[in-house]
Amino acid sequence: MKSILDRRSFLGVAGSASALAAVTTSQVVAQAGEKPVLLVGIACSPRPGKTTAQSVRAALDAAAAVNPRIRTQLIDLGGRRIAGWSPKIEPDDFDAILPTLKDPALAGMIIGSPCYFRSLSSLCKAFIERCMPLRDAPAPLADKWIGAIAVAGNRNGGQELVVQQILTAMLSYGMMAVGGESPAMLGGTLWNSQGDDAHLDQGGIQSARLLGTRLGKLAAARKDE
Repeated sequence: MKSILDRRSFLGVAGSASALAAVTTSQVVAQAGEKPVLLVGIACSPRPGKTTAQSVRAALDAAAAVNPRIRTQLIDLGGRRIAGWSPKIEPDDFDAILPTLKDPALAGMIIGSPCYFRSLSSLCKAFIERCMPLRDAPAPLADKWIGAIAVAGNRNGGQELVVQQILTAMLSYGMMAVGGESPAMLGGTLWNSQGDDAHLDQGGIQSARLLGTRLGKLAAARKDE
């Protein structure tokens, strides 16, 4: 029982410290006279919290470490209902995501997908299709950065193909494709063979972090609009 109470106490202290750090970061940004910029990660695996979400989170954390003006938000689509594009779309969970994608502070996105049959997941494809209204003026995604992460069940399971598919599709929204820092020039490519723990693929998780670092640098350099 004591260990449980100690752990709870630790988590409470850690949570307070995190909140304090967030306030301090906001104060630093405000004092510098710079507006915060937002990087959003979209995890398109039907399995919430697994390797795709973990790798996107790692990329966002690396981006946030670049500059205190960078805010990040992870949207895990696992368990959510996202319908593909249709002339008549029934209400789904995409409606709750839309305000974030229209946020004026948005500087870029990272989209992560598992590799299924050497292609992106149906959930990822549906998400990309449902962004269709964002092509209309004022086209809120235009001139924003887009990076991609792919996770496969083996080392050569189509990761590069899926990254390219995501980046190519998002060009339709006027976004600017970006890869990671060397040697992760294409983006994040991970191998899930270690029991759903993305961090056990050290090279793969590092590629996600290198993508996040580069996006963070680009976002930090963005001028206030």
